[in-house]
Amino acid sequence: MQTESNNGNEQRLQRKLDLLLQAGIVLLESAADTNRIVRNMKRIGAFLGFDDQHLHIDVLYGSISVNYSDVAHSFSKTAQTDKYTINMKALSAISKLSWRAIQKDYTMTMFAKELERIRRMKSDFPLWMVTLGAALGCGGFSVCFGGDWGSFLPATIAGLVGFAVRAMMLRERFNFYMLTALSAFVATLTAWAMSFLFEGLTETPYHPFLSCALFLVPGVALINFLDDMLDHYPTMGIARMALAIVQVASMTFGIVLAVQVCGVTDFLTTVSVRPDHPYWVYVVTTAISAMGFGMIFNVPRRVLPIVALCGVTAMCTRNFLAFDLDLGLIIGSLAGATLASLMAVRLVHTVHTPNHVITIPSVIPMVPGILMYRGVFGLVQTSTDIAILITSINNLITAGLIVLCISVGVAIPNIFARRWIAADRKIHLQKLIEERRSRGKFVNLSDFD
Repeated sequence: MQTESNNGNEQRLQRKLDLLLQAGIVLLESAADTNRIVRNMKRIGAFLGFDDQHLHIDVLYGSISVNYSDVAHSFSKTAQTDKYTINMKALSAISKLSWRAIQKDYTMTMFAKELERIRRMKSDFPLWMVTLGAALGCGGFSVCFGGDWGSFLPATIAGLVGFAVRAMMLRERFNFYMLTALSAFVATLTAWAMSFLFEGLTETPYHPFLSCALFLVPGVALINFLDDMLDHYPTMGIARMALAIVQVASMTFGIVLAVQVCGVTDFLTTVSVRPDHPYWVYVVTTAISAMGFGMIFNVPRRVLPIVALCGVTAMCTRNFLAFDLDLGLIIGSLAGATLASLMAVRLVHTVHTPNHVITIPSVIPMVPGILMYRGVFGLVQTSTDIAILITSINNLITAGLIVLCISVGVAIPNIFARRWIAADRKIHLQKLIEERRSRGKFVNLSDFD
């Protein structure tokens, strides 16, 4: 009888570990930063009755391992995945589930059913709407980076064609980097064709070349890279950075190939990306771009207006400091991303969603994708021209510093949340602890936020 009881307890523990791993894999597949994955898994572990001091979680790119060891037992399990999407709705849903399961004393069966529903839930936006949002975002980028309104439509059309090709190849499960290169190639070719169709309607015909493939820039991976490094997860951070570099290189290869086919030679050195528009233009175009990326990242519908608001605030702050006060894009990007992330932290209680679900889509329009692939393009094109080489290296260094500042701005809430910004959440958590004590189902949640 004792053996049967032990076997039953072991099976129950194995099931708990399976549920914990399933939740972690959903977060990993949805592009959560490593700190969020571990934090949510520990909260779920507390709900499942695991003692935090005996629970060990190891997150690698493509796999998660969990070990539960106490004085009497040691159990380990690993789950793997090769699926990667950016799914902010899933991040929000898992976060809510981890709290709700504690508050409402879910059974394991109830938790498993809800987790499976989250894993299978569809995007809030149909594919045609996501494609249109991405296309309009490219048009908004063209204007934000100095193009006139005449460049908006050709950039939008080129972005639409490129994103449609990407969606089709994703559905057919093509290699991710190959489809990135091909999507960039097709988008740039379309922008070239549009320059003839809309000839005379725009004074900035080359800006669509610069903006039509920006939906491919791995902004989330770059932001998560720095988040992981700041949170002492260097293995994951370096992996994300390496994959982001390969993605930028793939995108640049497609653009370079298209430019060679088209015979365009002067969009590297002669096209200015300094915007010179009234601020209402920044408001409109940034709101369009931020909501477009929000659709791509499957942000919950109710959060899109908040994403647009934070994005507009970030971009206007950046442009004011960078261009009106002449402090440069690096300082402007840091200030814009910081302000957007602080706004998101204060708004999470209004929309009941994690702050990164708001912050990341809102700051993506500031990611310097143009500087990235102009730098790589210059390195590919240069032969003996020292001026082009210096310009290319300068573009890459500036882009790297801007991404660093944007990532720091986004990470500021994580750095200070426990001591300053999220003090009210700590109070709420202690209240939950007392409620669980009163129900006789106490677990120690004092170390979680």
